[in-house]
Amino acid sequence: MKQALLIVLDSVGVGNAPDAASYGDLGANTLGHIRESVADFALPALDAAGLRHTEALAGGVAITGPSPDLSWGCLTERSAGKDTTTGHWELAGVILEEPFATFDCFPDELLREMEALTGTTYLGNVSQSGTVILNELGEEHLRTGKPILYTSADSVLQIAAHEDILPLKKLYALCERLRPLGRRERIGRIIARPFAGPPGAFRRTAGRHDFSYPPPTTILDTLQAHGVETIGIGKIGDIFDQRGLDSSFPTANNAAGCAELDRILATPPHAPRFLFANLVDFDMLYGHRRDPEGYARCLEDFDRWFASLLPRLNDDILLLVTADHGNDPTWSGTDHTRERVPLLMGTPGVARDLGIRATYADVAATLLDWFDAPSTLPAGRTMLQPTGRS
Repeated sequence: MKQALLIVLDSVGVGNAPDAASYGDLGANTLGHIRESVADFALPALDAAGLRHTEALAGGVAITGPSPDLSWGCLTERSAGKDTTTGHWELAGVILEEPFATFDCFPDELLREMEALTGTTYLGNVSQSGTVILNELGEEHLRTGKPILYTSADSVLQIAAHEDILPLKKLYALCERLRPLGRRERIGRIIARPFAGPPGAFRRTAGRHDFSYPPPTTILDTLQAHGVETIGIGKIGDIFDQRGLDSSFPTANNAAGCAELDRILATPPHAPRFLFANLVDFDMLYGHRRDPEGYARCLEDFDRWFASLLPRLNDDILLLVTADHGNDPTWSGTDHTRERVPLLMGTPGVARDLGIRATYADVAATLLDWFDAPSTLPAGRTMLQPTGRS
């Protein structure tokens, strides 16, 4: 009974995107700069699997030493944009020629439409860090009851509200009413951002929910129609608007995501099974907050879990580990960075150099090949050998 496991290390880029300059990111390198700037940083399991080889390949640098345990390569994003939705959609076979819209603030006319749709006025309407804006406007929100509206360099419309002022169901309903405007304006995600606590100690809670721009047909739909059980872990369900998923398990952090993977893998499959997981802490907690030390320790935590995963793999499991974009914690600003991303692939057979791939969609093509599913992808080449073995 075949299984496939695709793990997206959110924002773990390896630099050297050919079009980085056009995004203002020439020289950005998430993993490389963490290695340079953080002392006593080590990823023994990932590096033995081939992570250092992916970095060298992306940078055109020769590397010596033992051959990796897994096949290795790196992926080049073809789609326009460097956001979460764009990266994940391309991994699932969709190439976006037009990027999602971004804003410094939402135009007055659009703001008036939002107010009319939801029957409320808003505080903020600025581009700001989600933690900073709570410090700036949280007390006024408690006093007035007005939700906090903000955005970022990503294509997002975010609504923050204290759970005592606007309970989760009401916050979600408000965001749902904004979805038609989000689709019209090509906003990638409308995000409900609940928080709790007293002034001076506000904290974001686990009730975050993303209302995504609806995706076109992806490999999730194709695999599902082909009889493959499709399971989303972390924010995969949100990113794909729950489309093409038999089940979805949102998680609050990386540890919960890894625990969910452990739980599912311990259960024998009743049909061919595809697990699609996003581990968000690298990006959310450390990349955007420009915290190289925290980012490094988070990677080390994953490395320890990854070491425990490898002995559980067998010839019926395809493993793919990659990322959706970069977010160099040593870079200026707080935005994602346009980078190539690493690729580690575990299949039966001998590990090999997969090279620099021209699109993330090679992951989608490989998954369709693994499950012997029909392919109608506009782009993407399988990374499996003609025998189906790496």
